[in-house]
Amino acid sequence: MSPIQTLRAGARRRVDLVPMTPMEQLRAGRTFRRVTQLVVGLWLYGTAMAMFIRAELGLDPWDVFHYGVQQHIGLSFGTIVVIVGGLVLLLWIPLRQWPGLGTVANVFVIGIATDVMLAVLDAPSELWLRWVFLLGGIVVNGIGGAMYIGSQYGPGPRDGLMTGLARRSGLSIRLVRTALEISVLAIGWLLGGIVGVGTVLYALLIGPAVQAFLPLLTVRLPATSRSEAQKDLIREP
Repeated sequence: MSPIQTLRAGARRRVDLVPMTPMEQLRAGRTFRRVTQLVVGLWLYGTAMAMFIRAELGLDPWDVFHYGVQQHIGLSFGTIVVIVGGLVLLLWIPLRQWPGLGTVANVFVIGIATDVMLAVLDAPSELWLRWVFLLGGIVVNGIGGAMYIGSQYGPGPRDGLMTGLARRSGLSIRLVRTALEISVLAIGWLLGGIVGVGTVLYALLIGPAVQAFLPLLTVRLPATSRSEAQKDLIREP
């Protein structure tokens, strides 16, 4: 089966994500596989962020914000990512949400990976190589995102903020996500963040990229874990 056929077959598979509390996530089994996939996925996510920066064709909305903040603070890009992730996580408190292992790992691993890969990757001098970095970064980001989501250890701070606001406000996730991303994009741009064709392409392609890889990379949990999580959901008022 060719890679394209594999992706098409995977996209038709059901994504078996189980709604779980942080404690249920830790007890769900297949720990070594899930933790390994979580860390590798987050590292790939940071690698993709470094590729976008080196391409210099535009960043995704949150990275426009990170880059804009960096222009006014003498810290590395990855350090800014970690600080912003931690501050966003604090916003979970009034939303009465609890972070999972993946949430906490997201705060630190992505920022560290971004700084390491920025030190490794040089900015391409030719335009076609910059496009390779941009489009390749979207693919790597899609794989990394699918890996850490598929590990089933909880959402990242920014995604959790989105879902928490949607739940507490009663607004749709689409509306809340759009409002958040437009807000951070606008603030980041005003601070000096890089907005360009890459920003638009990321917005259009990252969803399909994650959707293509997520069914292939979601860790299937034992049936007992799924049934226990479902029972707990039924017992909730």
